[in-house]
Amino acid sequence: MATETFSVATRPRSPVPAVRRARRRLGPGRPVPYGRLLGPALLLALWAAASASGLLDPRKLSAPWAVARTTADMISTGVLQEHVLTSLTRATAGFLIGITAGLALAVIAGISRIGEALIDGPMKIKLAIPTIGLIPLLILWLGIGELFKIVIIAVAVAVYMYIQVHAGLVGIDKRYVELAEVQGYRRSEFLRHVVLPGVLPQFFVGLRLSLTASWLVLITVEQINALSGVGYMMEQAQQYAQTDVILVGLAVYGIFGFLSDALVRVTERRVLSWRRTLAS
Repeated sequence: MATETFSVATRPRSPVPAVRRARRRLGPGRPVPYGRLLGPALLLALWAAASASGLLDPRKLSAPWAVARTTADMISTGVLQEHVLTSLTRATAGFLIGITAGLALAVIAGISRIGEALIDGPMKIKLAIPTIGLIPLLILWLGIGELFKIVIIAVAVAVYMYIQVHAGLVGIDKRYVELAEVQGYRRSEFLRHVVLPGVLPQFFVGLRLSLTASWLVLITVEQINALSGVGYMMEQAQQYAQTDVILVGLAVYGIFGFLSDALVRVTERRVLSWRRTLAS
C-alpha cells in the first residue's frame, strides 16, 4: 500500500507542555477573621505604648487605663448611661424620620418624571449645602430644643438616602421595565418585582452613609445649648481640660458608629446573598 498505517501505540504524540501556567488570583483573598478589629487594636497598642513611655503628655491625652477608670466611674454613678440614652434617642428619632422621608422622595422622583422635576433639583441643591450651615436658620425657626436637634439629623439622613436610592432607581435596566410592561404588571407588582430588587444594593449604601451622617450631625448639635447627651458631656469636659472624659465620649461615638455599620453590613450580606462581589 502507498500509505502506511500507524497503530495507536506507534502514532506520534503531540508534545505536552511541561509546566502549566499557574492561575493568578487577582482578588483580595479570603477575609481575615475579625479583620476590622485589627486596625483599632493596633492604634490602641500604639497609644498605650506611647503613654507608658512618657511620649504623650497625660494633660493633653490621657492614657488608656485612665480613660478606662473614668469610664468605670461614670458607669457606676449612672452619668454615662444617662447621656448615652439621650444621644441614642435623638439619633434614632432623626434617623428614622430621615430614612422614611428620603425613601419616599426617592421613589416619587424615581418612577415619575413630574416627581423628578419637582424633587430632584432641590435635593441636589441641599446636597451642595453643608447640613451644619442650616443650623442658624433652623434655630430661628424651631428654637434650640429637642425638635431642632432631631430635625437637623433627619435632614442630613434624608438627603444621603435620597441620593443613593434615586441613583439606584434611575439605574435600573430599561429592559426589565419593558419586560414588566409586556407581562402586564400592575404598578404594585412592578414596584415589588422590579424596583425593589433593583434598588436594594444602593439602598444599603445609602443606609450606611445615612448612619454616618446621623452620628456626625449628632455630635455637632449636642454641643449647641444642650443640657444632656454625649456631646454635651464632652463640651463640659473641654472647659475643664478633662481629656479622659472627652476620650470616653469619642469612644462612645466610635462604638455607636462601628456597631451600627456592622449591623447594616450583616443584614446586607443576608438580604443580598445572591450577589457575588469582590468582597465576597
